Amino acid sequence: MRHLLLLNNLRVENANAISGMTWGFPAPTNFLGFTHALSRKCQAKWGNHASLGGVGIICHSHQVHTQQPSGFEHVFALSRNPLTKDGNTAPFNEEGRMHMTVSLLVDCEFDPLELVLGDEPAEQRIKQFEHQVLDWLVTQRLAGGIITSIGRVRYWQLNETDTNSQRAFRREMLRLIPGFVLLDRSDLLAEHHQAQKQQTPDTELLDSWLDFVALCYQSEAIGLEDGEAPVVGETKAEWKIQPKPGSGKGYLVPLAIGYQSISDLYEPGTVGRARDNTVPFRFVESAYSIGEWCSPHRLQAPEDLLWQYRYSDGAYVCEIPSQQVISASSEDESIEIPDNDFNSLDELY
Repeated sequence: MRHLLLLNNLRVENANAISGMTWGFPAPTNFLGFTHALSRKCQAKWGNHASLGGVGIICHSHQVHTQQPSGFEHVFALSRNPLTKDGNTAPFNEEGRMHMTVSLLVDCEFDPLELVLGDEPAEQRIKQFEHQVLDWLVTQRLAGGIITSIGRVRYWQLNETDTNSQRAFRREMLRLIPGFVLLDRSDLLAEHHQAQKQQTPDTELLDSWLDFVALCYQSEAIGLEDGEAPVVGETKAEWKIQPKPGSGKGYLVPLAIGYQSISDLYEPGTVGRARDNTVPFRFVESAYSIGEWCSPHRLQAPEDLLWQYRYSDGAYVCEIPSQQVISASSEDESIEIPDNDFNSLDELY
């Protein structure tokens, strides 16, 4: 039995929109950190077995605080700090902020009915569990932003041994429309990097990642006769945007997914000015990958959207272990949408 907790329609104001070299939406690490903080509260109240696992990220709306002056790139709209005591302009650091409405699908590694919630009927105890989680949510921050409203906290379970479990899951995904799920597409980055290394053996992984991010132009000579060679400075050319790797395979975006070690693992207390001298210390740098925004109705199982931590070989990153996602580019795909057996729109949303 799979136990899931849906945090529906969290409206967040002034969330952090910058993650390393990327901007526009918080990194998956922000949402896993949010879930980890909620998990620690569950464990403090009900025991260590009451822990939360992976988290699925569904964005319904977002508004990044930027403006685009005429002829320039987007710049962040910053707030001005109060003047100093001398009447001078106070210095400030650039901050990227955004408003967003998201839903989070959290994997519960326990059965709420097994918690100490009283002797009431099962339905009443589930309500108590949902209300307790709701009380904790309003005290937390998400990606540095303030949660101003919460649509609903809803627990539901999925019987994975049932032959209709996939259909039941996809019915639940319909409730999240309109919205888009953030998926892990590191497989596309690995595939493109291997192809680049065959052409250029000294290609770095960063170069392959930049191919997904950079906007590249290439000139094509125009007005030439057959066999005529272009002349530098004289032949007219038309500049065209080069297609990115993975074009037609979905809405791909760059992601900051965690950290990669750049040093050995030092014993506790051996590095000065560390935040915590009781744990080992290691220097790291940001790690990046590729993500995809996908419609929820394309997903087949909870494993397709649940981000999880992975620690191995000096990597401290977030990933979706299962990347069996229906491609949005398949021309011959046939996606069966569950029958609309909801009695009303209120039951759907």
